[in-house]
Amino acid sequence: MGENMEKTVNKKHKGKHDKPKPWDEDPNIDHWKVEKFDPFWNEGGMLEVSSFSTLFPQYREKYLQEAWPMVKGALKEYGVSCELNLVEGSMTVSTTRKTRDPYIIVKARDLIRLLSRSVPAPQAIKILDDEMQCDIIKIGNLVRNKERFVKRRQHLVGPNSSTLKALEILTGCYILVQGNTVAAMGSFKGLKQVRRIVEDCMQNKMHPVYHIKILMVKKELEKDPALANENWDRFLPKFKKKNVKQKKVKSKEKKPYTPFPPPPQPSKIDKLLESGEYFLSERKKESKKWQEKQEKQAEKTAENKRKRDAAFIPPEEPSRQNSSEAEDKTNDVAAMAKSLKEKAKKLRKQKFAENINPEEYIAASGEKPSKKKKSK
Repeated sequence: MGENMEKTVNKKHKGKHDKPKPWDEDPNIDHWKVEKFDPFWNEGGMLEVSSFSTLFPQYREKYLQEAWPMVKGALKEYGVSCELNLVEGSMTVSTTRKTRDPYIIVKARDLIRLLSRSVPAPQAIKILDDEMQCDIIKIGNLVRNKERFVKRRQHLVGPNSSTLKALEILTGCYILVQGNTVAAMGSFKGLKQVRRIVEDCMQNKMHPVYHIKILMVKKELEKDPALANENWDRFLPKFKKKNVKQKKVKSKEKKPYTPFPPPPQPSKIDKLLESGEYFLSERKKESKKWQEKQEKQAEKTAENKRKRDAAFIPPEEPSRQNSSEAEDKTNDVAAMAKSLKEKAKKLRKQKFAENINPEEYIAASGEKPSKKKKSK
């Protein structure tokens, strides 16, 4: 019963204050505008002292000593005290009785964090403005391999810092890549874009150049008021990730497991015992070595002589044609000559028939052929 009563009580009070307010739909009020802090809103000051401290690397010590008066003067306007400890290598900021803005101590904490991450002092002081925010992105733990980490970080910077400058223009943020961190300063929207681009680059999801192309398209689409309430996915370029084929490591074939160790290899003395050379006298051993040496020399000289003689061997002549083929060719030539002679005879007969005079032919046929005198 008690549980049911509690549920009914919760139901009654749920959404008690979710009522429409008269200023919710007022067109003259900009709900996203951050109003500048007025000291009269908190005349009493802070009840407790709040302080933050951060360490800085040793190479920043000289620069911080030179720029510390500028930082001190900027924080003094807001009633915040700061201290630079060179012995411990730390910077500390804390509230005072003159502090009126309760959020300024968080801004001062961001200031010393940016200074420790090699952000120049004039740029870091801008974080004290209400409209300026900062984000320090840790990239050291995103990639294990150091060479790969350096290569991907260089993709973010680009040749002559061209990629970084393009990102700064498109996002409206100040970006500094230093060591294992990326410090960014700007609006919340810009910082969100920068964090996404940095993480995608370090995790090898998308190259910053592709992000720049998408941001440029979005900037052009923002100018068109007709596309304000439409989905822009159809206008944005789509990039397919190309996996580069890596060389496959040849895995060695695993031998079957045996609990016994491999047999010991025979030593030099064991080999001499097997061949019987171990028991030979020193003189015989030397003579055997000399004989082996002579045999090797003889093989080498024979091989060298063969190489020298190879230059004097005449090249092989083309093989002569078979006698049968030659006879066939002569027969063909004779047959061709015979046929040409016959054609020549036919042509002569035709010409003779064409040139005959009929009167002469008749006269010649009337005369009796003269008989030749037979020689006795």
